[in-house]
Amino acid sequence: MSKVNITDGKEFILLGFGKLNNISIFIIFLVIYIITLFGNFLIIFLVSKSIKLHTPMYFFIIHLSICDIVFTTNLVPNMLHIILEGVGIVSIQSCILQFYFYGASTVAECFILTAMSYDRYLAICKPLHYTSVMDIGVCLKLIGGSWLLGALSTLNTVLMIFTLDFCGPKVIDHFICDVAPLLKLSCSDTFVVEVAIFVLSFPLVIAPFMFIIVTYICIFVTILNIRSNTGRQKTFSTCSSHLTSVSTYYGTLITIYGVPSRGHLININKVLFLLYTVVTPLFNPIIYSMKNHEIRKALETFIYKGRVQGCVFNEAT
Repeated sequence: MSKVNITDGKEFILLGFGKLNNISIFIIFLVIYIITLFGNFLIIFLVSKSIKLHTPMYFFIIHLSICDIVFTTNLVPNMLHIILEGVGIVSIQSCILQFYFYGASTVAECFILTAMSYDRYLAICKPLHYTSVMDIGVCLKLIGGSWLLGALSTLNTVLMIFTLDFCGPKVIDHFICDVAPLLKLSCSDTFVVEVAIFVLSFPLVIAPFMFIIVTYICIFVTILNIRSNTGRQKTFSTCSSHLTSVSTYYGTLITIYGVPSRGHLININKVLFLLYTVVTPLFNPIIYSMKNHEIRKALETFIYKGRVQGCVFNEAT
């Protein structure tokens, strides 16, 4: 069996969804992708334009939307190409680059969601200290740290993958370049890479999730101590969108890496990955637009101003 180094410029073949690669599936996922981009860009626009939304929570929501845009744009266009063509052919370098942006955006989103949970914890459990603790400097550090950790942690894994040799046939029975199928195709010893990924998974994914759980336990205890039902409902509504987003994101993330991707389970794994890569990024714009009163109000205000300006323009002409 011949060895192929990364620098040889060889290619991987992505099989996609097999018999499900057809025009109907292509159209469905294309529409979802367009709606996802539109929804996230709309949130970024509304938060940027509305002075009332210039708060730490919405600052984090902007970066959550940016993260989802990077995540989906990195994966979905190539996936759509595979569905349309039946298979996808990508260079080894491009495959590893896709994995890099996939991993970096995944880790960054984990920490952004963690920063948002800390924000909600301070707002609900420590309201008197909120404005003094959660200032612009802290927000910038939390967001900068989230993006930096995502970029550097995944870069470490990618650099190790670049040292591996790959043996033919270089066929990946998937629609994305994830780390597991990449390591499976390598004819080098991948033990060090696997150990590094396993060790990094705790501080980068599991620890943030545990932190979120602890903060929400504190939040729920504080809410339960509020005497009036109206007060409890009003307080809970301030974190319900974030809680829904966390549950959706971590639920799918834990499930896809908890289900084995071998034998007859590989199709189940593909479906779970599909939910994670295509459907989950669609949820955030829905959650933060339909369930969030302030975002809806900002949208209504923007539409109203647009109508008023349109009427003034028509009268002037």
